[in-house]
Amino acid sequence: MRTHVLLLAAGMALTIPPVLAEDRARLAQLCATCHGPHGRSESPMYPRLDGQTPEYLQAQLKAFREQGRAEADARTHMWGIASRLDDATIQALAAYYARQAPTPGAAGAPELMDKGQAIFEKGIPGGGVPACASCHGAQAQGAGAFPRLAGQHQAYLLRQIEVFKNRSRGNSPVMSTVAHDLSYDDARAVAAYLQSR
Repeated sequence: MRTHVLLLAAGMALTIPPVLAEDRARLAQLCATCHGPHGRSESPMYPRLDGQTPEYLQAQLKAFREQGRAEADARTHMWGIASRLDDATIQALAAYYARQAPTPGAAGAPELMDKGQAIFEKGIPGGGVPACASCHGAQAQGAGAFPRLAGQHQAYLLRQIEVFKNRSRGNSPVMSTVAHDLSYDDARAVAAYLQSR
């Protein structure tokens, strides 16, 4: 049975063709509407997917499909589209975006980036914040289910830290705990550093 999915994005209703093997390329084109060609989003509203770890992408697409990610952006932008993705399609999309060359970062204010680098590499020992590199890799390249953060939009990263902090993105208890102990200024520094990578 072939069905259609309705996606509401940027105030427009779009009909998504059924997701069959021959439709996966068209689905990647639809993903480009928000995430940019080859996952290179130019809008800080949407994450960059290029070079992301396939394990992370698969886990997030399944969380959207099963409505395990309940923050407002997930409900608005991803629940509808992900509800029709089978495991094979999720795996194919994850593999596609993982193969793309990552977008180079953009440098920010040097003092902010220095502070962010120190938190990323060493954490905040007196504040209970572990080094981000311990999970996300020394170059923020991601590792398995831990996402690539290098080159990601600063504004997007700050929004994700906030939804972890307020627990509306409840699919990562570890990040909820880390975000809870991270001040806004520290989060801004880390996000600026990561965007530059």
